[in-house]
Amino acid sequence: MVVASQSLEELCINSVRFLAIDAVEKANSGHPGLPMGAAPMCFVLWDQFLRFNPKNPDWVNRDRFVLSAGHGSMLQYALLYLTGYDSVTIEDIQQFRQWGSRTPGHPENFETKGVEVTTGPLGQGICNAVGLAMAEAHLAAKFNRPDCTLIDHYTYALMGDGCNMEGVSGEACSLAGHLGLGKLIALYDDNHISIDGDTTVSFTEDVGMRYRAYGWHVIEVPNGDTDLGAIAQAITEAKSVTDKPTLIKIRTTIGYGSPNRSGTAGIHGAALGAAEIAATRENLGWSHEPFVVPADALAHWRKAIDRGAEAESTWEQIWQIYKDKYPAEAVEFDRQINYRLPEGWEKCLPTYTPEDKPVATRKTSEITLNAIAEAVPELIGGSADLTHSNLTYLKCSTDFQKGTYAGRNLRFGVREHAMGAICNGIALHNTGLIPFDATFLVFADYMRAAIRLSALSQCQVIHVLTHDSVALGEDGPTHQPVETIPSLRAIPGLLVFRPADGNETSGAYKVAIERRKESSVMAMSRQNLPQLAGSSIEAVAKGAYIAIDCGCDTPDLILLATGSEVSLCVDAAKELGDKKVRVVSMPCRELFEEQDEAYRSSILPKGVKRLVVEAASSFGWGKYIGDEGDMISVDCFGASAPGGTIMKEFGFTVENVVAKAKKLMA
Repeated sequence: MVVASQSLEELCINSVRFLAIDAVEKANSGHPGLPMGAAPMCFVLWDQFLRFNPKNPDWVNRDRFVLSAGHGSMLQYALLYLTGYDSVTIEDIQQFRQWGSRTPGHPENFETKGVEVTTGPLGQGICNAVGLAMAEAHLAAKFNRPDCTLIDHYTYALMGDGCNMEGVSGEACSLAGHLGLGKLIALYDDNHISIDGDTTVSFTEDVGMRYRAYGWHVIEVPNGDTDLGAIAQAITEAKSVTDKPTLIKIRTTIGYGSPNRSGTAGIHGAALGAAEIAATRENLGWSHEPFVVPADALAHWRKAIDRGAEAESTWEQIWQIYKDKYPAEAVEFDRQINYRLPEGWEKCLPTYTPEDKPVATRKTSEITLNAIAEAVPELIGGSADLTHSNLTYLKCSTDFQKGTYAGRNLRFGVREHAMGAICNGIALHNTGLIPFDATFLVFADYMRAAIRLSALSQCQVIHVLTHDSVALGEDGPTHQPVETIPSLRAIPGLLVFRPADGNETSGAYKVAIERRKESSVMAMSRQNLPQLAGSSIEAVAKGAYIAIDCGCDTPDLILLATGSEVSLCVDAAKELGDKKVRVVSMPCRELFEEQDEAYRSSILPKGVKRLVVEAASSFGWGKYIGDEGDMISVDCFGASAPGGTIMKEFGFTVENVVAKAKKLMA
């Protein structure tokens, strides 16, 4: 059917569709189907409800929009361009998916202003949105006053069938329902199509019923293709429900407007081609050249600039009143949202001497976390139902629960994957909050996608992962991480710490708190470890340092270790007292690699044999072992037995280290 004329609303909606069509066609790569089908709901949301300022994308009280179905990225780029963001020009759209462009294949928060979180792996975005909503609730509870509301924005997420199929979304949305996050609204693009075809081949559950069981309010819009009024009414209703999150299930047609491919998997992830584009232009009455937006439509979209400026100006007036009425709170709010740590906060970090009793680093982690929590009130986090094993409860605060959002202890339940993704969202709220999560190190495998995205998104999340080796003992191989630490070290941009004692624990947290655009892993021991004579908070920042020296620049052997094995090497060096043996502790390999060549050579001089000792896989240690070195490692799965027995059986004894050392020096 040829459309003879179009209303202004239709022009605005079709502007989104054809920017997506043209960009994907020019790139010969991308996903046009979702933008074509979801354009109406996004027009209603961005035109009537979403509160944002295109000329200040970082305005603190803006509504957050998350495109959880990140493959439809051209939808978001079109919206950013049309509403007047400087970060996306028509030239950027023409360079969709090209080298160096600001319109990459999936939305990246560090590439494009206006993109709140990095999405792509399905399900991650809705989990990030839960984190964003939790951050809003926490800040509102902490800073708002009865006569002055400083924080009161919404989080909107657009999710698809794939997001709802991914288990991680179920974890996060279950928690969101429990917490009653009333300012979280998810728009479900229910188009019944995935890559394999119609979702009837694999996904026939009642999604609305599932979300009702989670504790969500659910609204259904039967016709999301043309019934703009119903979409607006649904969002209005969702905003009126304040005690639970809302899922708006909007039935759409993927690739709406394409005469031959709409409603099929064929339009999900491929360019339409010249013939089908021509047919779609005729079908939707679109006579404009590629990348051309009608003046009337662009003028209407650009009204967002004035609306945004007015909204921020109104908020600035509230902010001024707040500063006058609550000066102390205002100073704290300004400090936090501008990422300024409290002055002198690092003085809270505990220090230790060899006279202090041996304790597990999970315990020194608990002591350090609680000390930091007193000094740094933006620290917030919790464990995946292992609080009393991970030792992560903040004693100075209460639980974050429905109605008590000011609490800083997050109860994630047994939901590791969602926990990591939610913490990414909290960090990417970009209001200075420093989230941490916690579980056993081996269960990093359950949250690896979220940890990877922590690093990729350049967001500050501290992953506290305890029970870091086979020394955890009787729980056996399923709970004993072997390959986990090496695999985490393989993630670019992730700082992996394995502290040897209390001072190194404090040093690790100091770096993790101060590096505002990096995520960190804290691998902590279950077993008690002595406090070392040569350790210090400052030494950790270098990544590796000399724990025991032999008084010369060129020792006969270097014992290189991490974590619990450092003290083992210290004891072995004492047994080798007649030899020139240096012990090097390497709490963070990534930090060591950042140091200049002079420092690295001073710690690990070339031509000196090395024995590496770590109770994990040997993978990744080759460059440090060298051609003539050796390693004591665990290159198989563990066993069920007392931790001490396991360590002995795998060769982590003073006697074995001494024997290996003597053999290397022979």
